[in-house]
Amino acid sequence: MTRPETIRLALLPTPFEQLPRLSQALAREDKGPSIWMKRDDCTGFAGGGNKVRKLEYLVAEALKQGADTLVTMGAIQSNHARQTAAAAARNGLACVLLLTDSVANRSESYRTNGNWLLDQIFGAEIRLLPAGGDATAIANEAVSGLTAQGKRPYFIPVGGSNALGSLAYRDALLELAGQAKADGIGIDHIVVPTGSGGTHAGILAGVEDAGLGCRVRGVSVSRSSEQAGAIVSGLVNDIYALEGRQRGQQVALEIDDSQVGPGYGQPTPAMIEAVELVARTEGILLDPVYTGKAMAGLVALVRGGTIGPDETVVFWHTGGAPGLYAYPEVFQG
Repeated sequence: MTRPETIRLALLPTPFEQLPRLSQALAREDKGPSIWMKRDDCTGFAGGGNKVRKLEYLVAEALKQGADTLVTMGAIQSNHARQTAAAAARNGLACVLLLTDSVANRSESYRTNGNWLLDQIFGAEIRLLPAGGDATAIANEAVSGLTAQGKRPYFIPVGGSNALGSLAYRDALLELAGQAKADGIGIDHIVVPTGSGGTHAGILAGVEDAGLGCRVRGVSVSRSSEQAGAIVSGLVNDIYALEGRQRGQQVALEIDDSQVGPGYGQPTPAMIEAVELVARTEGILLDPVYTGKAMAGLVALVRGGTIGPDETVVFWHTGGAPGLYAYPEVFQG
């Protein structure tokens, strides 16, 4: 098996640190679980976040194919779009972002600040799309139009979540496993946001490869558990197919959709509580779309007793703090 090529964008390995004050804040009868965080908000590139790991594989493939333009899609406040724009700039490529105005009832900041502002600073061409369009048709039209102009576009799917991008999170899990072993930490649970599915899928594949006995708990931010599960499961299989390997013993696929609330990008009281709780106990910023809802899921699991006081849980911080600046009204109440 030939390993896919990569480029270096992220500062790796990212930190793995304990959150004792958060554990104490969630203690029941004076004892809380041991809570650790994998800090992929500290990848260091373009404001940090998980997507840069995927882009190390995806941009390498684009360069290998001779592309001169990266094209990707997402919501207006897409963290993936922001890091794709920066990766294009770093590698001398043009970037076209197809951003959908899909989150209703947001303030003016949502459409002028946060990731939207950073996309412009990184020099991307932004094409704003209305909600409800055929994403595949729109992407194909954009790629065809660029090709007709003599460009050599390379399309990256939403979230960088295909087999190649997801492979990066198999690597990331093995990185975490090494850190946990060095610290003498036995992991019982990993909690991760589940959106486009690639990060969750890669972590699941890594847990299977490493033979870890932990449970991987995805917290959906946009879909039902059934819909998200089908995406993640398909991507795990795609990772093994990409490498020409057979999938061995499978780790159970667990996705909690109780934190989605009114929909993707829509605030919930539990998300707001989780963001403020982590900020005020550990000085760490989560985001309102992904990690805030995932942490709300972790809090609910602890308070409900599903994660016990004698267990160890790792929260995978996927970044996204620039998105906070697009939701000022949510946190100024």
